[in-house]
Amino acid sequence: MFKDRKEGGEKLAVVLQKYRNQNVLILGIPRGGVETAYYVARDLDADLAVVVTRKLGYPFNPEAAFGAIAEDGSLYIFDEARTSLPPEIIQSVVDRERKEITRRINKLRKGKPLPPIKGRTVIIVDDGIATGATLLATIELCKKQGAGKIVVAAPVGGEHMMRSLRKKVDEVVIINIPHNYYAVSQGYYTFGNVDDDTVVHLLEKWEAEHNHPVLS
Repeated sequence: MFKDRKEGGEKLAVVLQKYRNQNVLILGIPRGGVETAYYVARDLDADLAVVVTRKLGYPFNPEAAFGAIAEDGSLYIFDEARTSLPPEIIQSVVDRERKEITRRINKLRKGKPLPPIKGRTVIIVDDGIATGATLLATIELCKKQGAGKIVVAAPVGGEHMMRSLRKKVDEVVIINIPHNYYAVSQGYYTFGNVDDDTVVHLLEKWEAEHNHPVLS
């Protein structure tokens, strides 16, 4: 287990050292994934940006994801949801999350677009992988924008998702794969909520350390 997201990010950076000094772009998924991504970007001396992707939750159980939407509109919806949920229900959830995406872009990136992705090695970082919905939508975004290579990295995740993601990207790095995995919090001793202000602080800290505006 990891002490917290900081330790998870630092240990992830050790495994990803081969990408140091290779003009890599680290994309952190809010909110916890941005904290993890900050430490990866810091230790690899890599560019950092926040990519806003939202899970799509079942109306009767919002914490359970039936898919996700990325900020460019890239959608990933699980097959079972397409057959079990009426299209109008799916659309209503999508519309709600689009509004939240706009709010977060304005809050976390001051409304600025993502940095150029075309041709670059992009490492998508999250604090852990559960259903993988947000990662899958983010992968679609990166593919549409012409990423040269896509890597998914997280301190903790399950074996099933690792196998699924390997079919969609160039490399998957997961350090801790617990037996009977059921939640990201399994991988951490401390796993508190990360709010918008903490994400903004981390991005501003990265900006100050690199002496130029946050890539966003």
